[in-house]
Amino acid sequence: MTVIVRDFRPEDAEAVSRSRQACIPFQVATPRSVLFDVGTANPAAKFRLLVAERNGEIIGTAYAGIAYDSSEPGQAYATPQVHPDHRGHGAGGLLLRTAEDHLAAEGATSLYAWVMDEPANLAFAAKRGYRPTRSAHFQRLDLARTDLPEPPGTLPPGVELGTAADYEADPRPMFVADAEATADEPSDIATDFDDYEDWVRHTWDNPLLDRGLSTVVTVDGEVAAFTAAFTDGGTHYVSGMTGTLRAYRGRGLAKLAKTDSLRRARAAGCTDAYTSNDGANGPMLAINEWFGYEICATEVRHVRALG
Repeated sequence: MTVIVRDFRPEDAEAVSRSRQACIPFQVATPRSVLFDVGTANPAAKFRLLVAERNGEIIGTAYAGIAYDSSEPGQAYATPQVHPDHRGHGAGGLLLRTAEDHLAAEGATSLYAWVMDEPANLAFAAKRGYRPTRSAHFQRLDLARTDLPEPPGTLPPGVELGTAADYEADPRPMFVADAEATADEPSDIATDFDDYEDWVRHTWDNPLLDRGLSTVVTVDGEVAAFTAAFTDGGTHYVSGMTGTLRAYRGRGLAKLAKTDSLRRARAAGCTDAYTSNDGANGPMLAINEWFGYEICATEVRHVRALG
């Protein structure tokens, strides 16, 4: 039967989360997080969650929107993902065309998409006029079988370990730290990270964020480094961001944060740890290799001009 593409409906949440997990098993998604993404989307994003349906079954999705927090107007994103068991029916192309038409109508001039580094996927992107810009690596750590580093017996003077849960009454210090760390991340799209309320809605309140597993390192009471942990409530743990503020780099605080967070995650029953890093982010790739992470997949960012 013919594939159709339509907008997400709340009753699709379970099927969408299953499809996304099948497509990108190195990330986490739950029905609750899918509903959260749709329900809290900033109006300026012109966000649409598109679903591809065949024979009444959801077989693919695409998150499409404007990068409203970018310092450069007209930047947009859309990455079609089709369930591995349902490829070859035209769902990916239809999802992408629908997203392109929507975003172009909303004023987008450049559309960025992530493409798995596999011949068929790269050919799909090239055929549709997309050119590669940068790569990123997904990495996996077997938490159940890997020997994690032991925590230091004594922390350096002034250094303390806590969690993001310690900031639930006032998360602004976490926002400030996240903004500085994100500003130094390699990226195609520059971000103006200055909207605290928007950050609270989309990051701090994200149902996947496990504040108790997200380690925060302070120096003399100030946030110096952190690891943001996302989980599916089961066995999967994903490092969403590990960052050290500029004034505290070179002291091994990122390793300290990750060590503590990974040990907390294993104690909580997590067995598979995942992370991803831009291919140009040598320092974090080296840290993850030191922990025992192994690259399990690579994706390539692509861009196409619209209009």
